[in-house]
Amino acid sequence: MKFFRFSPLIFFGFLFASAEKPNIIFILTDDQGYGDVNAHGHPFLKTPHTNKLRSESVSFDNFYVSPSCSPTRAALLTGMHEFRSGVTHTIVPRQQLHKDAVLLPQLLQSGGYKNGFIGKWHLGNKPGPEKRGFDWCSTNVGGPSKHFDATFIRNQKRMETKGFREDIFFDEAITFIEECKDEPFFCYLSTYSPHTPLAAPEKLIKPFRDAGLNDTHSTYLAMIENIDYNLGRLMRFLKDTDREKDTIIIMVNDNGVTEGLDVYNANMRGSKCTAWEGGTRAFSFWRWPGKWKPKVINNLTAHLDIFPTLCDLTDSPVPSSLENKLEGYSLRPLLESSKPIEWNPKRILFHHVARWPSGFAKSHKYAMAGVRQGNHLMLRSHDCGNPECLQYMSQCKGLRIVSQGNKNMTYAHGTAQYHWGVSPREHWVLYDVKKDPGCQNDLSQEKPGLITTLSIAYEKWWDNTFPEMMAKGGDLGDPGERRKMATRNNKKRPKNKK
Repeated sequence: MKFFRFSPLIFFGFLFASAEKPNIIFILTDDQGYGDVNAHGHPFLKTPHTNKLRSESVSFDNFYVSPSCSPTRAALLTGMHEFRSGVTHTIVPRQQLHKDAVLLPQLLQSGGYKNGFIGKWHLGNKPGPEKRGFDWCSTNVGGPSKHFDATFIRNQKRMETKGFREDIFFDEAITFIEECKDEPFFCYLSTYSPHTPLAAPEKLIKPFRDAGLNDTHSTYLAMIENIDYNLGRLMRFLKDTDREKDTIIIMVNDNGVTEGLDVYNANMRGSKCTAWEGGTRAFSFWRWPGKWKPKVINNLTAHLDIFPTLCDLTDSPVPSSLENKLEGYSLRPLLESSKPIEWNPKRILFHHVARWPSGFAKSHKYAMAGVRQGNHLMLRSHDCGNPECLQYMSQCKGLRIVSQGNKNMTYAHGTAQYHWGVSPREHWVLYDVKKDPGCQNDLSQEKPGLITTLSIAYEKWWDNTFPEMMAKGGDLGDPGERRKMATRNNKKRPKNKK
């Protein structure tokens, strides 16, 4: 990225201006669904602090992220579709953010911000967050598997902790904010909860178990209530230290619902890693007391908009070489408007579950893909049809199993035919997801013009993006390991009797 040198006069003017800039806390929860908030109708959850944040925020109710976590993280930090950074999966090496990507915190640094990262990175460690624009970093050893008394690494120094991991994450965020003193800060707080493996304090699990929920659902919901408790702590801290009016809080979930799918999904079809509505719809709450009037926004918005919006709000310069590559838009007009406005009405968003076995990217052009414009979702939810691909465990093989009548799939127990439903292989299907979030009424025959418009847009997008995705490692893997997997699978097959 481009760096700038300041004359002494400009430098002192910059320091004065930076004192007026808002602090920013960005909270990203892991594997929580849009419906996993009491204010969105959940029948079991009690989330008073999240409800309060929502009621005091600009709430983007037509907001979308990627179908899984590493892709979402790549897109929000770069302002571009994750494919353009080579991130197509959550496993090594395809979770690795490309080394040349310019990230949001790097630009905020040039705008005078001190940046802190706490929690789950999941974009590879070569380089890690401490070399991607973050001045202060705190992560835990053991990732999602160590829930209690975890070892943390804060600024390359190990420290032992006591208690539940997410409580420590929020403690670390408060520590970072206190150390910033009067400097404007950007705090990126990324939880592991409620991602599997599931665990939570027993006192939070028991009420759900007593209500008749199974252990999986009870623990999942307890992890969400723990996030809510910690959000309340953080909001009280800001108020008690007179930072509330100077601080923007943004809270977003990173993909569709997971282990709570069969409890409640806000009437939507689909979960994490599906092309259906429930796979990518997210809550998105933006609060700045005294600056933004609380309201609900229905314009089509996305994680791609976070990068340009925060650069706009903080006067952080975007290099001209990057400006035309950004795929998001500044949300500032929507945040500041006193009434509904027309805003990028022809916008089109592209989703792709990806997660194909390495080496099979080309055959997955239409497998598990979605295109959005306005309230409409055009999608294809089926396996790629390549028989060699089906030798490997992947989303593709999962959909093949569902197409054969299986009622159980990841997160869906008895409901796989609905939430992991398979669409016709020969053509796109189309839904008005605001009238029909359950995606039951296919409009493809009624709206052939829209199908033509969106399918042409998808063809152009794929043809333009695919070469860059391949060049940046989006199909990488170990061919030798693929051969080993195929050999193991062949050995397991029964031999034909003579």
